Amino acid sequence: MKISFSAPKVPTSDALVVFSEKSSAFKGQTAQIDAAMSGALSKAAKTGRFGGETGDLVEVLAPAGLEVSRVVLMGVGDAAKLTATDYEGLGGKIVKHLQASGEAHVTIALDSMEGLAQEDAAAHLAAGMMLRSYRFDKYRTKESEKKKPTLHDATIACDAHKAAAEQFKRHEAVISGVFLTRDLVSEPANIIYPESFAAIAKSLEELGVEVDILTEDDMQKLGMNALLGVGQGSARDSRLVVMRWNGGEASQKPLAFVGKGVTFDTGGISLKPGEGMEQMKWDMGGAGIVTGLMKALAARKAKANIVGVIGLVENMPSGKAQRPGDVVTSMSGQTIEVINTDAEGRLVLADALWYTQATFNPQQIIDLATLTGAIIISLGHEYAGCFTDSDDIAAGLSKAGAETGDKVWRLPINDAYDKLINCDVADMKNVGGRAAGSITAAQFLKRFTNNVPWAHIDVAGMVWSEKDADLYEKGATGYGVRLLDTYVSSVME
Repeated sequence: MKISFSAPKVPTSDALVVFSEKSSAFKGQTAQIDAAMSGALSKAAKTGRFGGETGDLVEVLAPAGLEVSRVVLMGVGDAAKLTATDYEGLGGKIVKHLQASGEAHVTIALDSMEGLAQEDAAAHLAAGMMLRSYRFDKYRTKESEKKKPTLHDATIACDAHKAAAEQFKRHEAVISGVFLTRDLVSEPANIIYPESFAAIAKSLEELGVEVDILTEDDMQKLGMNALLGVGQGSARDSRLVVMRWNGGEASQKPLAFVGKGVTFDTGGISLKPGEGMEQMKWDMGGAGIVTGLMKALAARKAKANIVGVIGLVENMPSGKAQRPGDVVTSMSGQTIEVINTDAEGRLVLADALWYTQATFNPQQIIDLATLTGAIIISLGHEYAGCFTDSDDIAAGLSKAGAETGDKVWRLPINDAYDKLINCDVADMKNVGGRAAGSITAAQFLKRFTNNVPWAHIDVAGMVWSEKDADLYEKGATGYGVRLLDTYVSSVME
């Protein structure tokens, strides 16, 4: 979607959106539009029981007195209490309502309201519109014309249009990263597998990201047997991709992000149930977030040094596959008894985390993974689980989550949980039992951080949605990119 900004104006075609607060008389551009319609908008609002609450909507088609095709009146509730994410939600609602309406262009008349500065409100409104405009429809060859989106352009008309346009540039850059993440998570596993994923990451070099790809031979030389063991049952070779954005001072220690990239997860020999297994194409969601983040940072020319590392494997059952009871030696030298081959993501991350801390000496490491179903039982689809010993990292991620809507909730880790993964056969086992499954998974990862300040974010409930929302359709959400971009800004810029 193409979004532009202009001074207040009454359009001469297409759709027009105006706003009204709760239990309030029309003001500003909304009052002017109603007057031009000889009061037809206020009459429609009364007839349609429009109260101005957030989400209330009424529209007038082919309004007399105007040349537009329709006027949409949206409620904003108490404008003084609207946050940046509220404005994004309003933008998403506009697109959701008009996307397949037959309209190609919409003008949004945005007045100054108490609360957020107008340029901030306009930029976030535009961000919400752009986020909701995304559709992954490349494989829909027989979709009816009535369902196909027609809305391609939007103009936000407001007094602070120049400042809003300048602010929106950053949002647009970051959203390009969100869209890359959504693309990666949406693609089927016959299209996105370790080698093809690595090739997409390699294309970020066009934006100035330095990209290195480690092959299986490279990883064998480094002793990454935990990661390689997961992929050994697949016909697809595994990969480790390292992406570097050097936008900060040369003396600045990097911030590192590590992503789990299991491009398809059958569970291996510990085979998953067949029902719903097709969803396991998005088990590379953590790697998708890290890759989208690297694009976002490069697109906005972030003044920070960032390392992104993603471990890419396919977990398949075959005569060569890893077995329950196998013992592998990780890059760190620590040994792991594989109790369950479906607890594979932590094996991938074990070597990726150790490689990252040993190679780049980062000031912090944050890993992201669709790691456990248990986190969905705990938090549903409202928050990602956050595990860290660092109060500063936890507070920073929580604040960034509140600002972007990509929310995280901190859960505990401590020695009592760590003991649950001790093992009689090896240094540790890869599962700690049914109790506290997400926590013991985090404790496992912590053993490979070598005391670098670290956080683990379990995004299993967040990268994919089975229902529509204000900012995305059913499918890939793009969760995490804006969260981490905001966190990078708070820590390093």
